[in-house]
Amino acid sequence: MNRIIPQPPLDAEAVPFVIELPGDIRRLNLMVENIHCAACIHRIENTLHATPGIVRARVNMSTRRLVAEWRDGEATAASIVERMEALGFPVAPYDPERLGQSGARQEKRLLRALGVAGFAAANVMLLSVAVWAGHANGMGDATRTLFHWISALIALPAVAYAGQPFFRSAAVALRSGGLNMDVPISLAVLLAAGMSLHQTIQGGQHAYFDASVTLLFFLLIGRYLDHRARAKARSAAEHLVGLTALTAHVIDADGRQRTIAVAELRPGHVVAIATGERIPADGEVSSGISEIDASLITGESLPAGVKEGSAVYAGTINLVAPIQVKVTAAGDDTLLAEIVRLMEAAEQGRARYVRLADRVAKIYAPAVHILAAATFIGWLAIAGAGWEQALMAAIAVLIITCPCAIGLAVPVVQVVASGALMQRGVLLKSADGLERLAQVDTVVFDKTGTLTTGHLSLTNGQEIPEKDLALAAALAAHSRHPVSRALVEAAGGFSLPEVKNINETPGQGLSGIVDGVPVRLGRRDWCGVENATDDDTPGTEIWLAQDGREPTRFALADALRPDAEKVIDAVRRLGLKIVLLSGDRLQAVEQSAKTLGIDDFEGEMLPDEKVARVRELTEAGRKVLMVGDGLNDAPALAAGFASMSPASAADVSQTAADIIFQGKALKPVTQSILTARLADRLVRQNFAMAFLYNAVAVPLAMAGLATPLVAAVAMSSSSLAVTLNALRLRLLSHKDA
Repeated sequence: MNRIIPQPPLDAEAVPFVIELPGDIRRLNLMVENIHCAACIHRIENTLHATPGIVRARVNMSTRRLVAEWRDGEATAASIVERMEALGFPVAPYDPERLGQSGARQEKRLLRALGVAGFAAANVMLLSVAVWAGHANGMGDATRTLFHWISALIALPAVAYAGQPFFRSAAVALRSGGLNMDVPISLAVLLAAGMSLHQTIQGGQHAYFDASVTLLFFLLIGRYLDHRARAKARSAAEHLVGLTALTAHVIDADGRQRTIAVAELRPGHVVAIATGERIPADGEVSSGISEIDASLITGESLPAGVKEGSAVYAGTINLVAPIQVKVTAAGDDTLLAEIVRLMEAAEQGRARYVRLADRVAKIYAPAVHILAAATFIGWLAIAGAGWEQALMAAIAVLIITCPCAIGLAVPVVQVVASGALMQRGVLLKSADGLERLAQVDTVVFDKTGTLTTGHLSLTNGQEIPEKDLALAAALAAHSRHPVSRALVEAAGGFSLPEVKNINETPGQGLSGIVDGVPVRLGRRDWCGVENATDDDTPGTEIWLAQDGREPTRFALADALRPDAEKVIDAVRRLGLKIVLLSGDRLQAVEQSAKTLGIDDFEGEMLPDEKVARVRELTEAGRKVLMVGDGLNDAPALAAGFASMSPASAADVSQTAADIIFQGKALKPVTQSILTARLADRLVRQNFAMAFLYNAVAVPLAMAGLATPLVAAVAMSSSSLAVTLNALRLRLLSHKDA
């Protein structure tokens, strides 16, 4: 269990607490400012990893959350905060509400800058048109210079204001001794404006104020639309964090209520949950009966009934009546917090494509400056052009080579895919789970709890008189045995007779007195059943015996999930081989396989036998998706090329799985495979577009065929194209679902 250790404040914006993990490891969650690109993330992570004592540092670009872990005694929270400040990335305690406010402020700043740049670009362009027309109609030098000075008076203040988003980011990178994508952009804008001012002072014929402000205008359009697109593709993890309640009403031992911050909740606290309130922590209902909107956890749209002893989870909503909940886990120990960690790991994990994008972003700035310098020298020394023409070509190279498209190619697809799957109750645990899932060609299913519901249900209820079912349920209501619970559930709203002298014999059954007559519910021999016709239907049986009446047989079985047949057919239509491996009795496995149309199946398998079969398929060249839930499935899940597990699975199985799906339906399996294939296709398309753009645009810029204005339009268009292409995943995944 993680424990929160209060820390003395570092300053007004300091981190209020540190989380203690096992093995003297400490964790800190911070919100980071000034993150603009993959290069920023690369610099933060590399710097922190190189700091003594730091064992883990990962930044999520969507939520701007930095998770830092260190060994106690080797580093401190204060040293991490100071290190971040020195890098030029201010930090504050991670707060979803503050994050939203920060995003709104940033959007307003971009809009204001965009408005200023647009106003300046329109007016300077009008003046430039007049100058161009004057060249053809004998405009005097003095008039042309006047127009250039008026353009300068409009353009230079606009550049100084509207360029701040780029200038500040570039300054931060340079102060920390690094480079980012905004350094060449800022350099290009300032060089264009500076060269134009020089030409104006000298009374030259040409000035490029229109290029500098229009360049900023297009860059700001791209950045603003990118900001909006990211908001639409916002991390599911950020949304989940926002579902956490802010306060809790704790009931003290004397029965009084007091309101405290959720961060102060501890296991053992009893909290009062009013109708319509979010549950602030994981726990068990200690008093009251209600219904909970648990779609966050189960993926089910229908409310789930809860009563005393029922488990409830942070972030879910109490719908019907007030209840009291005894807290079992709070803060970072809740299921909601774990889901957040899983989602962030999936969105920002260092998968194969992410590593490629990171490498490209790392070498971008040096390569761009080398190309720009080579262009300038080439035009000046080899082509014999003037310094003005050479500088314009170099500026175009600086602008057009911005790798925003490459930097966005993978992260935006992962964010959209994670969000789309989250809406269907699917959680990505592994960083490269989607990549591997897209490549599978074989699906190995477990039976019990995976293809089936995992709990018994009555299969011959239509053959049993209502009176007998009510009598059996009246006895079963006094036992916690799975068979007894299934009978009570089958009796539903029946009126149950009163049973006296209830006695449960372990391993045999229940006995009692109803209306003065002895009754037994249990094993065939214990109930004295003789000469009954055997039924070879797979499943479990239980008998009801009452003096003076024929015994009644109740047949129970673990029913298939409601959509199991449709899902198996869908998997087959996807061209995947299907195998059923189970530790259940061969007879039961054969019956399920026959119902589902699965030809390749095995039963009564031990865990090591499942692993051996998965490895056998792997050695045969198959890429296996293992879908299982039990403790005996964990080794096979780990052995598979990719793995999925239902949320009802054992903890160890969920740990071994790459993907976890919620609810009672099996459909998330096919939805996940389809989404993975779509994501893989879109990532490939994004990389192809990004590299094709650079392959065409860079030579054109170096050859002097792209002005700074054209370069700005091209660069912004490539970034938007990649982002919008990734957002297609939502539409395509809904279409295929």
